[in-house]
Amino acid sequence: MAPTENTNKSLASHEFREAMSRLGASVHLLASAGPAGRIGATVSSVCSVSDDPATLLVCLNRSAKVNQIVKDNGVFCINTLIHDHTDLSNVFAGQGDLPMEERFAKGSWGTLATGSPVLESARVSFDCHIKEVTEVGTHSVLFGEVVAARLGEFAPALIYLDRNYHSV
Repeated sequence: MAPTENTNKSLASHEFREAMSRLGASVHLLASAGPAGRIGATVSSVCSVSDDPATLLVCLNRSAKVNQIVKDNGVFCINTLIHDHTDLSNVFAGQGDLPMEERFAKGSWGTLATGSPVLESARVSFDCHIKEVTEVGTHSVLFGEVVAARLGEFAPALIYLDRNYHSV
């Protein structure tokens, strides 16, 4: 792809998606449970914001069903996947179009402080209360205060890069 000069507006969405495909990212399962129901989704846009108070952010497409349910529940857990979770990632990304309860049946789940689903085999899980939501373009940026964490085994992480899974 040739460089694009564009001084008057943002980069076209298809060019941005192609460029972002070259930026490796950890793969996570976001899970939430509460009054709006139990739901999960595969996400890669997660990062640390602060360690005092412990805060992270996750971005969710505003048109996705998971977006409003997580907001209504007010809680979520970020479960970082390991190298052999490729099938689980695909299921929560919608492959096979399974009902949510069948997706959760693919793993072993527990809970921590918020009641959000915690994947027992995750590399690490961050249990969060939503503290702030900012709407940016097509996505909601959810800032979650981390109220509990579960450290899993040191297994190779699952990374998404160049539209493929990799183990690191």
